[in-house]
Amino acid sequence: MNGEISLPGDKSVSHRAAMLASIAHGTSIIKNFSTAIDCQSTLDCMRQLGVAIHRDINNIHVRGKGLRALSKPGDVLNCGNSGTTMRLLCGLLAGQDFSAKLTGDASLSRRPMDRIIKPLVNNGADITGEKDNRFAPLTINGKALNNIHYELPVASSQVKSAVLLAGLYAGGAVSVVEPVKTRDHTERMLDYCGVDISRDGNVITLGENRQPGAREFVVPGDISSAAFLIALGLLIPGGALCIKDVGINPTRTGLLTVLEKMGADIRIDNERLVSNEPVGNLIVRNAKLRAVDIGGALIPKLIDELPLLAVIATQAQGRTVVHDALELRVKESDRIAAIVAELKKMGASIEETGDGFIVDGPTPLKGAECSSYNDHRIAMALSVAGWTADGETVIKDADCVGISCPEFFDLVGSVT
Repeated sequence: MNGEISLPGDKSVSHRAAMLASIAHGTSIIKNFSTAIDCQSTLDCMRQLGVAIHRDINNIHVRGKGLRALSKPGDVLNCGNSGTTMRLLCGLLAGQDFSAKLTGDASLSRRPMDRIIKPLVNNGADITGEKDNRFAPLTINGKALNNIHYELPVASSQVKSAVLLAGLYAGGAVSVVEPVKTRDHTERMLDYCGVDISRDGNVITLGENRQPGAREFVVPGDISSAAFLIALGLLIPGGALCIKDVGINPTRTGLLTVLEKMGADIRIDNERLVSNEPVGNLIVRNAKLRAVDIGGALIPKLIDELPLLAVIATQAQGRTVVHDALELRVKESDRIAAIVAELKKMGASIEETGDGFIVDGPTPLKGAECSSYNDHRIAMALSVAGWTADGETVIKDADCVGISCPEFFDLVGSVT
């Protein structure tokens, strides 16, 4: 692994930038917008809500309609495989003066939506779903909202963001309390767009001005995609890899924290703020790793990277234990069961637990035929395992990486 590489824009930031630009006054430009299929689903939904959006390679031009000028869609809003699109749209649409229906693909229709529906309904919204209001399709009957106050029972950036977006339309006080700090892209972006928002400890409050203004957004490289290249840089002997302009928001750098504890050789330089998001370059070199225990408040900061950490742990000295990660069971696949089953095929010493897994290492991996479960994170994690294994690895339905990073295999090829 040698050379410099730049990554496509961060998915989480891209979703939020597209939505806030759509309800801003004026025209915004979003540079380095994610190429992920999930983010295209958000653009498609916003177009159906009457927003003029033009894509110029990876730059997006959005003619904002203001808070209260979105249009009733002429058809069902299809969120594809994107849970972020569906959950954040629930908040955005709760305070409109029209009704809308949200649907998704088979995978998204199996993912729980009651975690969004309950807090919004309890604060005055009218949202219904299938099977006791737990699953999509969802019907949102927009209505006037008043005071909003919600205390999250478990940490969830998507729930927090949905409530804050609904709060933009509320006529009264709006506050959200989270048990531990989660991804704060929504709060940073609202502040960047001129919305009155403040934080006191774990309490987030919206002030009087709730109308976002148009801005130029520069989306940082996606650290969740960078994670797989970081892993290869650590595990493959020789060389040095520089991943440029990556988002290093402290609510997203749990992976770097864990890898540092494991003895990784990772350096960050050129740290700066871009569009109110921390950005820097990551310099990665091969290193011998040791096992760690991962759980508690750290889990929300690296939930997407845990399948990859299972792969990394197979090459670390000692026993790695991941716990408090029950959320992994309700992602695009049951990621605990999936990564354990597939790494066992490759000879890993790994066992499933109720809320995580246990890995003993280091263990040489051998090539095998694996399933991606049509889950982009599983496909990319198994690819890292395959590149470090002895022999050929075949991953079925690996094109699902397009959900988050269509360029993934080409990017790796450019630095190997």
